[in-house]
Amino acid sequence: MIRLLLAAAIAAPCCGCASVTRGTTENISISSTPPGATAELSGLDNPTSCLTPCVVVVKRSADITVTINKEGYEPQVIPLTKEVPGTGAAGFAGNLLVGGLIGMGVDAATGAATDHKPNPVIVTLQPAAAPTLRPAKPRPPRRPPAPQS
Repeated sequence: MIRLLLAAAIAAPCCGCASVTRGTTENISISSTPPGATAELSGLDNPTSCLTPCVVVVKRSADITVTINKEGYEPQVIPLTKEVPGTGAAGFAGNLLVGGLIGMGVDAATGAATDHKPNPVIVTLQPAAAPTLRPAKPRPPRRPPAPQS
């Protein structure tokens, strides 16, 4: 009986805090059509870039913007939002039973209860518009050379 109570006491904190149950980082998957575009992530402690398709590990608390570039295509900028999914809400709410205000503060500070959306980031790049050429100015007619005397 004592072993059962001890096991329950050890496991109880793991059922609450989202920082414990979900972690403070998440994977962001990025893909593009065509592949091989450069994806630059801003809003991180260390700005990161990769070639699509790729997966980047980010902090859940980060405010992230993904910029995708490829030569010959229009760049695209995708701001990611943070949302609380069901699993994050359950971990955060578990603090009421186990972690209390300290656990809630930790989850809020680390963003452990949130996920970035959209994830995966899927982009179809549009070809860049061809530069328009201005028609050449018409040249004035050539004058015949002056007669030589």
